[in-house]
Amino acid sequence: MKNTLPRHIAIIMDGNGRWAKERGLPRVAGHKAGVETVREIVKASLELGLPILTLYAFSQENWKRPKEEIDVLMDLLDFFIHKEIHRLKKEGVRLMTIGRIEALPAKTLDKVRQAVEATRGNDRLILNIALNYGARTEILDAVGCLLAEVKENPGRFGGNGFLTEELFSEYLYTRGLPDPDFLIRTSGEMRLSNFLLWQLSYAEIYITKKYWPDFKKEDFKKAIREYQRRERRFGDVKG
Repeated sequence: MKNTLPRHIAIIMDGNGRWAKERGLPRVAGHKAGVETVREIVKASLELGLPILTLYAFSQENWKRPKEEIDVLMDLLDFFIHKEIHRLKKEGVRLMTIGRIEALPAKTLDKVRQAVEATRGNDRLILNIALNYGARTEILDAVGCLLAEVKENPGRFGGNGFLTEELFSEYLYTRGLPDPDFLIRTSGEMRLSNFLLWQLSYAEIYITKKYWPDFKKEDFKKAIREYQRRERRFGDVKG
């Protein structure tokens, strides 16, 4: 499995609320169960030798949810970081984030930044968490930074405003990381939900009807095996 392992897997973790509803439980129970799945998939990623795992944890649109649910999600994020930080450091996991994290509650933001700094030197697995993330906002932020730099330093672009995809990627939240090779979405929904729209241009996509709390290590491995059976062409014609 390791020879053709993706360099970077992105996951849209969907279905916590429906998982809870079908069991007659409050939505918070689904989110708590989802945290356990995060632990399992991070562990599986380490076992497999996956270099980068990006998880879509909280979108900009999620602020529209009831305040009680948002508070629970932030508390769960606080709890996960507090509970897992020592294990992440011990196992060589580097925590990174993408998104406008400055909008997070002050307590949560402080914990996130401390965890990012504490794991900065780790290199076994990059665990990249999308928090207050929206792909359209990411692209707009990149354009804004790019225009500001053109104004201050036009020589960076050869003096003629020439722009390449590689150069533009340096202004995205994911700068320094390779684009995901593989996207997994749980719960059966067939949409990207404003997630990594630029970076997923050539990613292979895998949809499972399983809700995120039901997505286990064997499901993760099954998805990767499906990726390994595919022939990636990047618009070319092969064979």
